[in-house]
Amino acid sequence: MEHLTLKPFPKDFLWGASSSAYQCEGAWDEDGKGPSVQDTAPVIPGTSDWKVCSDHYHRFKEDIALMAEMGFTEYRFSIAWPRIIPDGDGEINPKGVAHYHEVIDECLKYGINPVITLYHFDLPNALQVKYGGWLSRQCIDDFVRYCEVCFREYGSKVKYFLTINEQNMMTMFNMGGYANDKDRYQANHHMLVAMAKATIRCHELCDAWIAPAPNITAVYPLTSAPLDNLAAMDYDQLRNRLYLDTICFGKYPEAFSVYLEQRGCFPDIAEGDMEAMAAAKPDFIAFNYYGASCVKYVSNEDGLAAKAKMRDAQGKADMANFMVGMMTEPGLAVGVTNPLQEQTSYGMGIDPVGLRITLRQLWERYQLPLLITENGCGVPDTLEEDGTVHDPYRIDYLRVHIKACQEAITDGVHLMGYSPWSAFDLVSTHQGIKKRYGMIYINRDDNDLKDCARIRKDSFYWYQKAIKSNGEDLS
Repeated sequence: MEHLTLKPFPKDFLWGASSSAYQCEGAWDEDGKGPSVQDTAPVIPGTSDWKVCSDHYHRFKEDIALMAEMGFTEYRFSIAWPRIIPDGDGEINPKGVAHYHEVIDECLKYGINPVITLYHFDLPNALQVKYGGWLSRQCIDDFVRYCEVCFREYGSKVKYFLTINEQNMMTMFNMGGYANDKDRYQANHHMLVAMAKATIRCHELCDAWIAPAPNITAVYPLTSAPLDNLAAMDYDQLRNRLYLDTICFGKYPEAFSVYLEQRGCFPDIAEGDMEAMAAAKPDFIAFNYYGASCVKYVSNEDGLAAKAKMRDAQGKADMANFMVGMMTEPGLAVGVTNPLQEQTSYGMGIDPVGLRITLRQLWERYQLPLLITENGCGVPDTLEEDGTVHDPYRIDYLRVHIKACQEAITDGVHLMGYSPWSAFDLVSTHQGIKKRYGMIYINRDDNDLKDCARIRKDSFYWYQKAIKSNGEDLS
């Protein structure tokens, strides 16, 4: 609908931006930190490793001061599990614990609410070696113990915790490298149970709010064909509801459960698992959004053929067949490029209407407050000779998505805040530092650390003005 007038943003709206430990901290082996699976993973040729990143570990005070200058009222960042417990299940590292106390205290000094992600892709490598990581039920107990340390240490200072970042992306794209779909969905189930148990323990140990943090988006059918519409419904269960129905309603989505059962992929459920999911009551939903998905129906036969081509494409630089296979669920749907959606130079969607739709769908289904924890424009930036960085494309991106937030609020959605990716440039998982999202430029590239100086981009000043006006001035 087209609104004739828009409601203002709430006076307590949380304005900020996000980061993750392994992509910004650096100091990968300092002060007792153990290696994560990101530290030991192969580095994509031509991109940076995780050893220094944005050097946020050493320069967090400078970075938080810049966030305060922009007017942030929240900063979403992650704690590195292997910095707190280096081997994942052994002794607690006091230097790691102390570091995050310092980061939190620095935020609070400026009136910035820390929003802490407990797990952002950086499993302690020792647990991967010891028992296969999330494929083992032991990872549930080890994760919950780690979370309890965080709740006890930081729960009196922190209002908002997030459990697991983008669990759906880890599962859908098999980031654990599991041998088959049964293992993939078993590991996913262990994450769901771990998330539920951590949510329960948070409520028992502190007064903070806690939420899941998947990557959620509306799903469009490619055409008006009935099977494409059915595919969109089914894909929504795979992409979104599998990760939210379980924590919010305590059950797996119905149709997708049947899909897994018929293919022998439904996970083994231990006694007490579903009871834990039913007892875990998240206080809000955090989610990342980068453009709506688009799918079309694919038969089981054609889907299996696409998967076979994907396996054959591995190691042969055949990215077209590889990506089609990755986006295919045989007999359900295949992800496709939406011909009506704008894209960035890296092929990510620019779809503010999709954000409004996603907000509406989440609010109407779950009736929980919502917090956008990622949304951003990742493209190369140019540092000019005069030391400036002009990024009108990022300003345009943020403007239309913030307007979509206001439209959703006018629709009746309870939106707590907007925390785009990212506060400052960091190392992207697949494209290195060249794919920049920040409003603060980090002076380094993938081959040369230079001085890692912090430089305010044009978007820094634009976002500063937007926050100061509480979203009224987006000019």
